[in-house]
Amino acid sequence: MLFYEDKRRAYLRCGQCALVYVPDIFYLSADAEKAEYDLHDNQVNDAGYRGFLQRAWQPLQTLLAKGSRVLDFGCGPGPALAAMMSEAGMQVSLYDHFYYPDPSVLTPHTYDAITATEVIEHLHTPAQVFTRWLALLKADGYLVVMTKQVQDANAFAGWHYKNDLTHVCFFSAQTFAWLAQQHGLVMTQCAADVVMFRKLENSASA
Repeated sequence: MLFYEDKRRAYLRCGQCALVYVPDIFYLSADAEKAEYDLHDNQVNDAGYRGFLQRAWQPLQTLLAKGSRVLDFGCGPGPALAAMMSEAGMQVSLYDHFYYPDPSVLTPHTYDAITATEVIEHLHTPAQVFTRWLALLKADGYLVVMTKQVQDANAFAGWHYKNDLTHVCFFSAQTFAWLAQQHGLVMTQCAADVVMFRKLENSASA
């Protein structure tokens, strides 16, 4: 169903899960997508960037023991969150499609937690990746997702987040609740743009 349309793209909305997404004809090429990411200047030791990421790390840190294994998925070229977690005593692995494309870290039932900060809105196959994240988690593990959330069509029209052409899918509280229900997860809204899922022993992907 058409949700919104501007001069550059059309945005559809799934009638089942309420995900807002752009059709694949509007995807950038891999080279053009990476060129956009290369423009980002997110330094590992930048205090402002760390403060931004703290919204995702703080609620997770309180749940993890030192030495826990964490995957920073989609960490980008400047993995500041991974550095923060390592400094807190976590064992951190990195994966990024463009910057750390190491398939050896994608081993099922390996991680106590996975972080995906400002990642999920870029995914071309978000349902498949979400399911894979759950497979990588141990039972009782945590998945933290940071992304801006869709409110309604009126707000979407003036929403800066949609103007980034590397953003191709847009989640809402309704979409995340649907995912939690489908996979048997416990969901917590930690901040306006941070959602945490806990994978239970009897979760669909356990």
